[in-house]
Amino acid sequence: MTSYRFPLEMREWLLSALPEDTATFGDRRHEAKYTYLPAGHARALQPDCMVVKGIRGAGKSFWCAALQDKKCLSLVEAVTPRSDVTTSTKISTGFSSTPNPLSYPGKNTLVTLLEKHKAQDIWRAVVFWSVAPPDALPSLENWSDRVPWMIQNPEPVERILYKADQDLEREKVYHLVLFDALDRSADDWKTMFTLVRGLLQVLLEFRSYKRIRPKAFLRPDHLEGAATADFPDASKILSQRLELRWPAWDLYGLLWQYLANGPNGNLFRAGCEKGFSLSFEEHSGIWTVPSKLRSDERLAKKLFHAITGEWMGMDARRGFPFTWLPNHLGDPLRQVSPRSFLAALRHAADDNPRDYGFALHYESIKKGVREASKIRVKEMEEDYPWVQRLMDPLRGMNLPCAFEEITLKWEESGVLGHLKRQIESETVKLPPLRIDEGPKGIRQDLEDLGIFQRLLDGRVNIPDVYRIGYGLGRKGGVKAAARE
Repeated sequence: MTSYRFPLEMREWLLSALPEDTATFGDRRHEAKYTYLPAGHARALQPDCMVVKGIRGAGKSFWCAALQDKKCLSLVEAVTPRSDVTTSTKISTGFSSTPNPLSYPGKNTLVTLLEKHKAQDIWRAVVFWSVAPPDALPSLENWSDRVPWMIQNPEPVERILYKADQDLEREKVYHLVLFDALDRSADDWKTMFTLVRGLLQVLLEFRSYKRIRPKAFLRPDHLEGAATADFPDASKILSQRLELRWPAWDLYGLLWQYLANGPNGNLFRAGCEKGFSLSFEEHSGIWTVPSKLRSDERLAKKLFHAITGEWMGMDARRGFPFTWLPNHLGDPLRQVSPRSFLAALRHAADDNPRDYGFALHYESIKKGVREASKIRVKEMEEDYPWVQRLMDPLRGMNLPCAFEEITLKWEESGVLGHLKRQIESETVKLPPLRIDEGPKGIRQDLEDLGIFQRLLDGRVNIPDVYRIGYGLGRKGGVKAAARE
């Protein structure tokens, strides 16, 4: 058994440190002291990494926000001293979930602009207006004027961009133009793919500049298929994309970062020193996770089990909390979003433990996973409202199951026909791409979203992070969430 135990007050330390609303993870309200840089993410911040890919909640918006925060940049510079990203790096926003019409066109403006201009020209104008010196720009406020001016004045544009790049080279600094939240740029796939394709073309174009670097943070579904990559030399930009992944040790590294810098950080750090001889280092008022803890998974496991105990039940047959938690939050590709991880832990800490010798009860951790699943399902509903309609008829089923059982449920409910009629008669946000192929096409769409998992014997499974929230069962698994 674990020799050192954190006091039961650890529940309060967790509640005070972890965000109450995990949706704020990664936005501009995120504090620099909670910035944790996984080793695998360091390259994603580099100027020459122009395409960063990640599932929802993986940290795309987090790094966009961090790159625009001088204190976060200072921390990144300290942690990765050989990085080309420093506090001197110039940062502009090319697209974001936060409206800023002077810096970039919003969704409705993009639709209007696409009626007259190529997506590549629109995004090129955004980069141009971001990096060109104000005194070199014409006095134009509307994008309906800016885009055609740029198209009609190619030579002045080239000279201005060239001079801006040369000035940056002399200063030895980069100018990054960040594109995030492209899912907010369109409600239909055709427009979405058109915009992403045009943006990738602009990224390719600016590879020839020395210091001007547009950088796109994209979700996997933005890059699916040939629709976004059917232009010459697309492979040159896509082959260098980096995916934001969160292995278990980095998820826990993020937890240590929160606890070490939370309101009770001094108590947590003292416990780490007393029980595990771990010393956190301070940089500009921010405590950073010791390198030993970042690299030694066995040590991280002991530290977490000092909070939870070693088992997910009365004995080892039920698994171990350190591995059980991320395993039950992963999608079919075993990817876990830090947002889900933090949500599960916060809800676990909010549960009243029974007579138990550790701060977090294993049943509380299971409840945390149920709550995290509800959040993940709500996020999916925001992105793809049609998924909920397809999953409702399946509520109560046990998994894994034959796909024919799912098809029968869909046929009995008539959901596919109803959904198809809605798509034909009204706008359905980012509808299923393969609905015309029937149930098999829908199955592929759900597999692409990471909801359905095709087993070797052809049956369908759904990872717990979705299964629980959608109300499906699995023998021996975490109990499904009740319908609200």
